[in-house]
Amino acid sequence: MTTLRKGHKGLLVKRLQKQLKALGYPISAVDGIFGDETEHAVILFQRDNRLDDDGIVGRRTHSELAIELNPIDQMIPQQTELKDSLVMACPNSLVVRICHDSSHANITENWPLLYASLDKFHLAYREMFLMTIATVYVETGRFAPIDEHISHYNTSPNGHPFDKYDDRNDLGNTGKPDGARYKGRGYIQLTGRANYYHIGHQLGLGDMLEQDPERANDPKTAADILACFLKNKESRIKAALKDNDLRDARKAVNGGSHGLTDFKRIYRLGLQLLSAQ
Repeated sequence: MTTLRKGHKGLLVKRLQKQLKALGYPISAVDGIFGDETEHAVILFQRDNRLDDDGIVGRRTHSELAIELNPIDQMIPQQTELKDSLVMACPNSLVVRICHDSSHANITENWPLLYASLDKFHLAYREMFLMTIATVYVETGRFAPIDEHISHYNTSPNGHPFDKYDDRNDLGNTGKPDGARYKGRGYIQLTGRANYYHIGHQLGLGDMLEQDPERANDPKTAADILACFLKNKESRIKAALKDNDLRDARKAVNGGSHGLTDFKRIYRLGLQLLSAQ
């Protein structure tokens, strides 16, 4: 991901301006020049989405905007290499058909990374492809790593963001500011100090993920986190899917039934399309 700021010019700035304008922010000309007007529009967007209003399009702002801001000449070789070596049983084009209302650019960028991580954890088979696709679709809404949004599930009325998580012993949190620090991130919404610690150690990162939880939004790290999480639950998920119990398969990952209707829809459409290949 390329960080954009005042003074930058080119195609990536045009994409940024086009998206901001489509969202209703004050962009008078899509000219590819990151000047005062574009910076002001970025700041307004950041404030509306409770981001640091520095006018710089970094990782978190990029994620919220949900647009492709990678240099094309750097991106394509990486994707081609992954596609040729791995993404054959379930190609990008099929995932685009399954998640037809998600960003095609996001799928093209993120699915090869997810596939590579599934392969690394020996999960590159049909049921786990579909489990991953449906999970990412429901958890992110845009097929890209994201921060958990503030809602009544995690924040009290008039409370500070994610205050309901602060003292959750089941998450390993030990009080403020653990709720916000270890909020959900990534493709699977990894949540809680304990999960950051344990998954980080499983991935060979030691304490790095716990010490720097923002790493969970790095696409490659996020893909490994999701694959590791699924590997930990593999037996339960396989048994549930064998019995066509999509509710329990979803519960194995989410702990509940949030997004179950969309999860079932995406999984079943994927099963139909993948079986027809």
